[in-house]
Amino acid sequence: MLIIGIAGGTGSGKTTVVNQIINQLPTDEVCVITQDSYYKATDSLSYDERVQINFDHPRSIDFELLINHLKLLKKGETIAQPVYSFVEHNRTKESVKTHPRKVVIVEGILIFNSEELRSLFDIKIFVHAETDERLIRRLRRDITERGRDLEEVLNRYQNTLKPMHQQFIEPTKNFADIIIPNDRHNTVAIDILRTVINEYL
Repeated sequence: MLIIGIAGGTGSGKTTVVNQIINQLPTDEVCVITQDSYYKATDSLSYDERVQINFDHPRSIDFELLINHLKLLKKGETIAQPVYSFVEHNRTKESVKTHPRKVVIVEGILIFNSEELRSLFDIKIFVHAETDERLIRRLRRDITERGRDLEEVLNRYQNTLKPMHQQFIEPTKNFADIIIPNDRHNTVAIDILRTVINEYL
């Protein structure tokens, strides 16, 4: 099993990179695990309290469960990947059955913050994009997909996303084996990745 970790700031283009990789692979040979599925359950909190959670801090992630699930996949076992609701700010009661595959891609902004999780990655990729580009993408996504309003997104960006990016995400670029600049211009990096994956397969 080849485990690839793809990190980068919010709106950097991680999902685009993931899609570019999996589009070149047979569907039965690859699976994707997203860090967003592993935000900690917040059943004990009210909705108003959940809204105040800093989701860009490493302590918001259930790294223990994510690491455990990766280890189970490596053993050839199927896992039940949690489903997270960004509308309710909590895990749902649903899960996604995820089978072990030859290539497992783990993507998320904070996945390089856990040393134990990093050690499970055979290839570590960091997707880099300029700050204004990431803000524009975040605005579009949060307003259209997550029902946020402009003021809320801008406040969260200024007070939480930006300082958390500088403290916890940008420094983890140093752990990457490959840094992919803004996803519009990454064809060479993607081709290198595909070659490595195809050789492994």
